[in-house]
Amino acid sequence: MKRIDTINAIGHVLCHDLTRIVPGEWKGAQFRKGHVVSQEDIPMLLSMGKDHLFVFEMDDRHLHENDAAERLGELCKNEWMCASDIIEGKLELSAARDGLFIVDTKRLTQINSIEEIVIATRHTHTAVKAGDVLSAMRVIPLVIDKSKIEQAEAIGAGVPLVRIAPFKPLKAGIVTTGNEVFSGRIEDRFTPIVKDKLSAFGIETIWHETTDDAPEHIQNAILKLRREKADLILCTGGMSVDPDDCTPAAIRQSGARIVTYGAPVMPGAMLLIGYYPDGVPVLGLPGCVMYAKTTVFDLVLPRVAAGVEITRGDITKLGNGGLCLKCKVCTYPNCGFGKE
Repeated sequence: MKRIDTINAIGHVLCHDLTRIVPGEWKGAQFRKGHVVSQEDIPMLLSMGKDHLFVFEMDDRHLHENDAAERLGELCKNEWMCASDIIEGKLELSAARDGLFIVDTKRLTQINSIEEIVIATRHTHTAVKAGDVLSAMRVIPLVIDKSKIEQAEAIGAGVPLVRIAPFKPLKAGIVTTGNEVFSGRIEDRFTPIVKDKLSAFGIETIWHETTDDAPEHIQNAILKLRREKADLILCTGGMSVDPDDCTPAAIRQSGARIVTYGAPVMPGAMLLIGYYPDGVPVLGLPGCVMYAKTTVFDLVLPRVAAGVEITRGDITKLGNGGLCLKCKVCTYPNCGFGKE
């Protein structure tokens, strides 16, 4: 690195962005990498506190911060992402379409453990919309040893560190259970709420069956939706451990492989998730979905909408952050609920 007095820097090419800050008004790159310093630039540079400029004499063993950021971006993104221009050494990735944002958290930690490399992301398994910023990355120094970037690329191994799984145009069927609803004694307030939550992810509710609490009737309603080729089946009501709550047994008897009956999330502990042999998911939704603004259903629905299979391990991880604080003003998803 060679230090040059700013007043003698005319004709030299800047090798990095120079940031200017106007308190309370603006912060940004006043001069970009590659800019050739002119006589007119000298007063501004001096006003920015740049009495000296530094010129790097690059060699084959080092990378400029911009080149390093570009390579980090390449090891991170998948096809549904857009890269920003590199500003002040930082590159951002944004969503090119709606979908589920997924981070390989293990490899992210490994790469961030490499000194002088930083990659920051949104929380994994969050729903994003086109245009949302997903991740930002940079290196700390103006130049970095190329071997560190190569180490990060080896960890990446050609598999994107972060990805978007686009939401699928699913067609859903709902089975509403309960003697009180089936007989007309009370209004079904559960189904409209579920429909609204599904539609927010582009899932269309095509079929709706209402049954009493008899296990065989619930099972028959589920099998009818199976014959209709529903992409997603949701059962509401009858999910507690009371003796007359038979929905979990009916789902099992319909041929589903049960992934979990119960989740370390409140509200939503009585959630059931299962899959049929052809991959169609079936969910048993606890009663809290009907009256609580945010529940376990809001945590798992984006994964279902993206066609990402949910495992028992995925559910057990939700315990860390799985307690909704029931804030007077709900800010979900911009809060800690369900964040891994």
